[in-house]
Amino acid sequence: MDVMPLLLLVAGSAAIAAAARRTPVPAPLLLVAVGLVVSYVPGVPDYTLDPDVVLPLLLPPLLYTSATDSSYLDLRAQMRPVALLSVGYVLFATFAVGWAAYLLVPGLPLTAALVLGAVVAPPDAVAATAVARRVGLPSRITTILQGESLLNDATAITAYKVALAVVVGEGASWAGGIEEFLVASVGGTAVGLILMAPLHWLRTHLKEPLLQNTLSLLIPFVAYAAAEQFHASGVIAVVVVALYLGHRAWEVDFATRLQEEAVWKMVAFVLESAVFALIGLQLPVVLKGLGDYEGADAAWYAVALFLVAVVVRFLWVYPATFLPRLSARVRAREANPTWRGPIVIGWAGMRGVVSLAIAFSIPLTVDDGEAPFPYRNLILFLTFTTVIGTLVVQGLTLPPLIRLLKFPEPDPQAATLAEANAQAQASRVAEERLDALLADERNTLPPPLADRLHSVLERRRNAVWERLGQVNPITGETVDDTYRRLSREMISAEREMFVRLRDGRYIDDEMLRTLLRRLDLEEAAAYRETT
Repeated sequence: MDVMPLLLLVAGSAAIAAAARRTPVPAPLLLVAVGLVVSYVPGVPDYTLDPDVVLPLLLPPLLYTSATDSSYLDLRAQMRPVALLSVGYVLFATFAVGWAAYLLVPGLPLTAALVLGAVVAPPDAVAATAVARRVGLPSRITTILQGESLLNDATAITAYKVALAVVVGEGASWAGGIEEFLVASVGGTAVGLILMAPLHWLRTHLKEPLLQNTLSLLIPFVAYAAAEQFHASGVIAVVVVALYLGHRAWEVDFATRLQEEAVWKMVAFVLESAVFALIGLQLPVVLKGLGDYEGADAAWYAVALFLVAVVVRFLWVYPATFLPRLSARVRAREANPTWRGPIVIGWAGMRGVVSLAIAFSIPLTVDDGEAPFPYRNLILFLTFTTVIGTLVVQGLTLPPLIRLLKFPEPDPQAATLAEANAQAQASRVAEERLDALLADERNTLPPPLADRLHSVLERRRNAVWERLGQVNPITGETVDDTYRRLSREMISAEREMFVRLRDGRYIDDEMLRTLLRRLDLEEAAAYRETT
């Protein structure tokens, strides 16, 4: 097995994504463009993905890292609008986009068109939520977008499998499709509920951070595979388990949390970068296989399907926002929505990695490998163009649209004040615990060490309050910025001295690593205290 193409793909896509952060061009667009150019370079190998491993390999880790970062409590509070988007909208978009494709593309069977509809139905709100946090959208809209992106994949994949069963001749009916959807959703939820407590127990009882993080890497694949064994939704199982583990993450050792955050950021970065690079690398092959749909016709279909996908979302979002207000119960429980929120939610329907993963999973052949899957390249092409179109048009215009709508800006002083109050209460409880422990003769400490414990609490308590202070008129820094800078300068001087001592053979490399790790933890603590 030649691993060099895989290494080149991962290394190249990671380098391009990192370079994109220094440009105004979104990383997905730059990855696709570079991948397309590279695909025409002589000697570049063909990159193909096995459809049987795409969904189990790509989706579980991406969903897991997104779900663990979500708030279970916020998601539960917004479950009604999230369910309307993640289930109702995805089914509506599957049929609407599929029917439009059936009418627009001559010769395209309705079953294949519904496969395309299911593939492009689920928005990927990762980019949208990142924009929302950066420009200060209300937390309710951010929660709805994030919750939709977690749960809509299961609906889309189930709809995709039902349509796919018809295309490959396995037979399916409306009743069978509804039954499969219920089995997938209820079964996936059940598997997630069964697995979440034992997996959390195992995480908390493994004492080595390396073992805990190894388990963390396995959990999404275990949950996905277990659910799929029972023909349930592996996506829902992964989300349920991840939401529970994220909600209980405070019970895990601090070293595990620090490692886990870094590991999962890296995994998500590599997978997302590689998938978008694969679009560009495979696009020439897909274009060659379009057959009768080449040239201007293919471009027209791509533009038309993109416009349909955009319009269909607004056709669902506005009624789903305001019609439930006819219920007195809904009006009593929820605040009256403004006209601005549905505009942002409707325009934030960017497609992304999930649609690409589902499209890549379309089988190459049917009838036990005797015939190619009909219209596979056309479906891939229209998926690629819809994803790129939404990322370009909606992704680039969403931030200015949000600014134009002039949402009420969050009060940073109020957030800092709430944080300071929470820290003060926690510090008071910690100080009471410390005093009680020091009163026990078994915990006797020399006065300097006992004073140091008290001073750590005092510094942590004061650090948040100091953020409410004014900016230094000379340096333009806040108090916490100055504290962080001076702390890093001090630690940097210590670090350089330790290295000089190692180079002079006063200490060995093992001791150097121990001392440097201690400084790294102190620098991380100084940074976390002031952010």
